[in-house]
Amino acid sequence: MISVREIAEQIVAREGGFVNDPDDPGGATNFGVTIHTMRRLGVDLNRDGQVDIRDVKALSRRQAVDIFIKHYFEKPLIGDLPDALQPSVFDMYVNAGSNAIRILQQLLRTMGIKVTVDGVLGPQTLSAARQAMAAAPDHLVDAYGIARRNYYFRLADQRLASRKYARNRAGGKGGWIRRAEEFIAPAYHLSTEAFQQRVSAWD
Repeated sequence: MISVREIAEQIVAREGGFVNDPDDPGGATNFGVTIHTMRRLGVDLNRDGQVDIRDVKALSRRQAVDIFIKHYFEKPLIGDLPDALQPSVFDMYVNAGSNAIRILQQLLRTMGIKVTVDGVLGPQTLSAARQAMAAAPDHLVDAYGIARRNYYFRLADQRLASRKYARNRAGGKGGWIRRAEEFIAPAYHLSTEAFQQRVSAWD
């Protein structure tokens, strides 16, 4: 299995550099680290007493990797999940915070495993995840990836401004969907036709 740092570096590469999209609730972002995260953590890089866009722009790739490892992998205990689940849950935690854990918990419930959906990786959820992995070792990672994809679709269903993240300008799969499918076996990727059918109501 690749190291946590390698996974974090892949996430940073996936996130890209500085953006400040008015349609993104995360606000100004660099390497996937939002201005809200930097303010919460007190990352005042220019030491002027406030965390603003200048600090976001000054954030380095290495600093972003370190933030992700400490606050999005170690702190929420993702390293205690079954090894195969860690890359996808880690990636989703960076992208959607505790919703990454809620998606897993809801998936576990659909498998008939009793677990509270609270967005926290406590002993109950960790035990349930290990139980699910033992029961479906060849399918759990794909099932989680599909649940991620469905989460993105639901967000885009509900918020017009978010649809550009799920469907690109050419009408194909947007970044959200491609990101989820990086963690899903090709056999379970949506075909062009299936994707178009799923988003047809957006027109």
